[in-house]
Amino acid sequence: MIIYVVKSGDTLSKISREFNVPVDKIVLNNGMPNPNQLVVGQSLVLVPMLGEVMASNSTPAGFVHTVAPGESMHGIAQRYGVTLASIIEANPQISLPTLIYPGTAVNIPDGSMQQNRVYSVLPGDSFYSIAKRYGTTLPRLIEANPQIPMPNMIYPGMEMIIPSPIARVSALNEAVAAQGSDKWGKFIVNGYCYPSISAGVLLECMPFLSYMSIFAYKATPTGDLIKLNDQTLINTVRARNIAPMLVLTNISPEGGFSSDIASTILNSAELSETLLNNVVGEMKAKKYHGLDLDFEYVYPRDREAYNQFLLKARAKMDANGFELTTALAPKYSDTQTGLLYEAHDYAFHGKVCDHVIIMTYEWGYQGGPPMAIAPLNNVKRVMDFAVTQIPPEKLLMGIPNYSYDWTLPYEKGTYAKVLTNTAAVSLAFNVGAAIEFDKVAASPYFNYRDSAGKEHIVWFEDARSIYAKMELVRNLGLAGVSYWTVNSSFMQNWTIIRELWNVTKVI
Repeated sequence: MIIYVVKSGDTLSKISREFNVPVDKIVLNNGMPNPNQLVVGQSLVLVPMLGEVMASNSTPAGFVHTVAPGESMHGIAQRYGVTLASIIEANPQISLPTLIYPGTAVNIPDGSMQQNRVYSVLPGDSFYSIAKRYGTTLPRLIEANPQIPMPNMIYPGMEMIIPSPIARVSALNEAVAAQGSDKWGKFIVNGYCYPSISAGVLLECMPFLSYMSIFAYKATPTGDLIKLNDQTLINTVRARNIAPMLVLTNISPEGGFSSDIASTILNSAELSETLLNNVVGEMKAKKYHGLDLDFEYVYPRDREAYNQFLLKARAKMDANGFELTTALAPKYSDTQTGLLYEAHDYAFHGKVCDHVIIMTYEWGYQGGPPMAIAPLNNVKRVMDFAVTQIPPEKLLMGIPNYSYDWTLPYEKGTYAKVLTNTAAVSLAFNVGAAIEFDKVAASPYFNYRDSAGKEHIVWFEDARSIYAKMELVRNLGLAGVSYWTVNSSFMQNWTIIRELWNVTKVI
């Protein structure tokens, strides 16, 4: 796997030729809504074919070439030093060799392509044009011709060496190995999801999920539940060996997390018992796999009451064969102050629960000043603390699957517009913006002016930021990650997971 950053003048066809990845595979692996919309600074996940050959009993073992615009079978044969007849014979899957289209995979049969070839320079040739014509790179062509001391001065009739495509494949193998193409191990992936998820997006993400946390059941002050219409989604994910988790929250009917609802439940033995019995009944009836407790903005004075509620929940889950997970705010220390943090006892939750999700996002939040949503330096600081309180094999690190578009200058009381990560890249193309990358935050962003002349900044996630987060997960030995949410398409994220990890299915 290679993460490539688009440069000025790039096209998908050019990138396809350079890395031996069919155009349609680039489009698919990156979930590109429009293949013609490339943005300078955009990151693409490339999975080179590395000499793979299409399956065919009559196809010799050789090399795969991806057709570029304007190419013909005759030209491709010349490029690789094989006969037109041999290349047609090696590609019985192409019924009309005179009609090939960009992105087609053409098998190049064994032959002179496995050796360096001698080329006689023609009028108008340059090192660059020759490298481009024969599908190699300028540095590799110069390296293959040490007998030419001044590459910018070549003349017709001069002989030079064209390095074989096989050498190029070896170079790609080296690049892949350097970027960690080998699987990193077993990996747990949780995805928060609203029941309104579209069928297409659901199909995209399901192969890469261990758990689906369906959001959300709301606890009432009387211990009752405000329920979801979730049975169809539960049945669907179970059929794909994904464990459905019931998410229980202290969100009020009017919206927003309620400290008062949490306090009422947590400080009443009777109400907490009623609530947990109602939860267990719902989980049994609908065939949930476990419970995910997401109580936020709990009063600091209720920290111990929350811990005791957690023990009651654990006992209920054990008695009925369910798992227990909690979602906690991102803390740097156990003494961190603030309504969001103080009642979340990392060490206690780590002892009691099967998994603990750390919600490592929302540094840049919708109602706040613009910054990266999940800056890697801040995420790392939180997770470095978390592993001192909670066994790493229980920890799931949160990842945001959304972006924010802020109007500048930021004014308190204003709100950023929410976009998907895919929509952020499309917006950059539409406004003619180049994408930048903040190395400290390991996050992409871009600036633009709208039709009214107002300046904007957009922070989002891309392949580079996801890869950086995956490296942090591996380095800390965490169990996996948890996405908020999987309701929008983010295909290059799933491509990275597919290439790096073996996702664990728990049912």
